[in-house]
Amino acid sequence: MMLRELPQEALSRSAIVYVRQSTGMQVQENLESQRRPYDLANLARQYGFRDVSVIDEDLGRSASGTMDRPGFRNLVGRICEGTVGAVFCLEASRLARNGRDWHHLLELCGLVGAYVVDGDGVHNPAMPNDRLLLGLKGTMSEFELTLIRNRLVDAAVSKARRGELRIGVPIGYLWPREGGLMMDPDQRVQQAIRTVFRLFERLGSAMQVLLPMRRERLLFPRPSDARRASLLTWRAPS
Repeated sequence: MMLRELPQEALSRSAIVYVRQSTGMQVQENLESQRRPYDLANLARQYGFRDVSVIDEDLGRSASGTMDRPGFRNLVGRICEGTVGAVFCLEASRLARNGRDWHHLLELCGLVGAYVVDGDGVHNPAMPNDRLLLGLKGTMSEFELTLIRNRLVDAAVSKARRGELRIGVPIGYLWPREGGLMMDPDQRVQQAIRTVFRLFERLGSAMQVLLPMRRERLLFPRPSDARRASLLTWRAPS
């Protein structure tokens, strides 16, 4: 990437690197795509920023607008304070996949003189041409998300029509390959779940169920592998 010179006024402020991945599985498995955003901190220093911060509280959170993103709120708050000279991200979809958040962020950056730096270079949201380009990127990102959602829904509907749709089920139930939903045959698992319901029926609240279970050191099964819920580990309830 050719480094476009930034004004000294922007360099005297801080640079923020915003890191986000949409799901917990991406955080665990897509390590290379996670490393690349962190490398933007070095790029910010090459531009001349001395104060570089990384905001990564939104790892595992979607940018569709349906999930709270404390990292994004932190980013917007710091921009409003006028202390940010540039926001670094790999692409527009890392910042937002819905037009409301995206255009609001661009408007704030334009008002305080903060730049947006992505894989294509430096953009000044206060300039009409740069604002148009960034707006198009946000629109394309939002449209891409809509296409992804439609594909996922169509695939799920197709599986459901064939009777092959499998959704996540609570502890105590299984999806065997050869049949439909069934209770876990493990008697220890069944007994642990019945204990919870029995205590709740008698005591009337989740907290009152938790206290005797902790006191008596009763264990409860939890999935030990996100991809294979049939693998269980026994832990104290929390």
